[in-house]
Amino acid sequence: MNAKVEYSLFDDVNKVVDDAASHMDIHPGLLEQIKLCNSIYKFSFPLKNGDGTYTVLLGYRVQHSHHKLPVKGGIRYSSFVNEEEVKGLAALMTYKCALVNIPYGGAKGGVRIDPKKYTVDQLEKITRRYTSELIKKKFIGPAIDVPAPDYGTSSREMAWIVDTFEAFNPDVINAKGCVTGKPLSQHGIEGRTEATGMGVFIGIREAVSVKEDMNALGLKVGLKGKKSLSKG
Repeated sequence: MNAKVEYSLFDDVNKVVDDAASHMDIHPGLLEQIKLCNSIYKFSFPLKNGDGTYTVLLGYRVQHSHHKLPVKGGIRYSSFVNEEEVKGLAALMTYKCALVNIPYGGAKGGVRIDPKKYTVDQLEKITRRYTSELIKKKFIGPAIDVPAPDYGTSSREMAWIVDTFEAFNPDVINAKGCVTGKPLSQHGIEGRTEATGMGVFIGIREAVSVKEDMNALGLKVGLKGKKSLSKG
């Protein structure tokens, strides 16, 4: 019986990169360096349950490219988090930043949990422990690696991360810059919560404004009379 081959987002991302590179004059060695992840941190830590038992959780942080520092990318809480997914998402962060000339390398992180199954107190403990693990290995810091909210996390988790980072680094004057997506009361930026959705809207609006593409699909130019479905 053949072993089941698990899906790899990282492999899929690299296939797209290889396809793009086939249209360019790029040395194979350089391409390989661009595709590989620079640093991968996978770790486990225990969570004490209310009945006195323990659950072992898996955490990840991947820094895809150090060509620009700090690296940048969200932290997600999901039962589907695995190394290949985090590597793929970190790689996508590198390419997204490079395409629009934002001077960050790509990164991503996560904990394999379903956040809906945990209390607020448990989520705070998980977040603070995850942060302390990143601090130990220097996988977080304003000039090193700056996380942000992602699937299953929000400004609440970012506030816990900032508080933990400041406790470990009392002399870092710009410690609040260790994450983005903080609450406004913690030096967050107004509009950050809505930014992703607004970006999706603007992208769709511009896409349906291209006459040649709409003609090819047999559709009229513009948003009027159209419905869209987004997932992510």
